[in-house]
Amino acid sequence: MSADLDRSPLRTLATLIFGSRWLQVPLYLGLIIAQGVYVFLFMKELIHLLAHATDFGEQQIMLIVLGLIDVVMISNLLVMVIVGGYETFVSRLRLQDHPDQPEWLDHVNASVLKIKLAMAIIGISSIHLLKTFIEAGNLGMEGAKLTEAGVMWQTIIHVTFILSAIGIAYVDHLSHAHARPKPAEH
Repeated sequence: MSADLDRSPLRTLATLIFGSRWLQVPLYLGLIIAQGVYVFLFMKELIHLLAHATDFGEQQIMLIVLGLIDVVMISNLLVMVIVGGYETFVSRLRLQDHPDQPEWLDHVNASVLKIKLAMAIIGISSIHLLKTFIEAGNLGMEGAKLTEAGVMWQTIIHVTFILSAIGIAYVDHLSHAHARPKPAEH
């Protein structure tokens, strides 16, 4: 009887659905290529900084360095999505006892990944907002890249990211609180 169950159309459908997770592999490979583009962008900006280090003022250097930090943070976000997403949704990486295994990978799941991603997005947004605040001194001047409305909207979007991350963490906390067994009453 169990042999009939293994060959049933429902079992075939279940196998197909479970196997569909492998369709994500090209997406992760695409993100690896995107990370290569960010490495190229980083090197290009670093060479630009080095070539003009004596020509640029402190503010220009600070903006370029913040841009480099931004690229690194986006690259870190890509690593979290690629490694954590693959491990969580496709297949185990089997990195136990590997000397370079990231510590966070031991306890990664969809919930942890969402919170880490939210925090990374807030960090990236913070860098962008800091760059905006540095450039805000040019508001109202000819050739200014920013407007007061633009600064306001970037701030509102950043606060929205923060509130969203708090909401995600709170919902995660609630779901874990309900999942834990309650202590027995005596």
